[in-house]
Amino acid sequence: MDFEQLNNLKGFMPSHEGLALTKWAEEFSHYGPVLEIGTFGAKSTLYIAAGSSIHNQLVYTIDHHSGSEEHQLGEDYFDPEIYDEKLGRVNTVPLMQANLQQFDESKWIVPIIANANSIAPSWKIELGLLFIDGSHTEISAMNDYDNWNSKLHSKGALVIHDIYEKSEHGGQAPYLIYQKALTEGFQLHERVDTIVCLTHS
Repeated sequence: MDFEQLNNLKGFMPSHEGLALTKWAEEFSHYGPVLEIGTFGAKSTLYIAAGSSIHNQLVYTIDHHSGSEEHQLGEDYFDPEIYDEKLGRVNTVPLMQANLQQFDESKWIVPIIANANSIAPSWKIELGLLFIDGSHTEISAMNDYDNWNSKLHSKGALVIHDIYEKSEHGGQAPYLIYQKALTEGFQLHERVDTIVCLTHS
């Protein structure tokens, strides 16, 4: 993996947190494949694949690819490069495809274009690592946690991105599910800046 090239991709994963993802993916994909909620352009997915591919494990990444609330027309993080005029909406599929084709590790990545919580009831594959990095509204983040954390192997890891203790620094939904996980049998394995890795206690 060319990490310098990877870090230059459009996306919201800084290199130090991405490299933590790579390390945890290698460590916990020993117990099963990885599932990521929230693909965007697959930058974080590729960081994961750099680690999980060492164990020949797949990375499933789920996203509706219509952008989160903050990506919509007129919102703070609107980006005209990911707006599809023909569809009349944000569409991040072309960005994901363009990014994936630059790296050989993409052969381990299985993109799923769907709502993650529609898939959860029928998901049967035990996961080595679950990465929650989807919509940051409280109801959406809670649904991601509640519907997916039970899919983990007993020795697997739950990773949550964008943990901010203070609201002035960032949205609170990921922090709330982090706190909930700690009350429901998870413990902190490691933290790098705003990304945390939890394991069953």
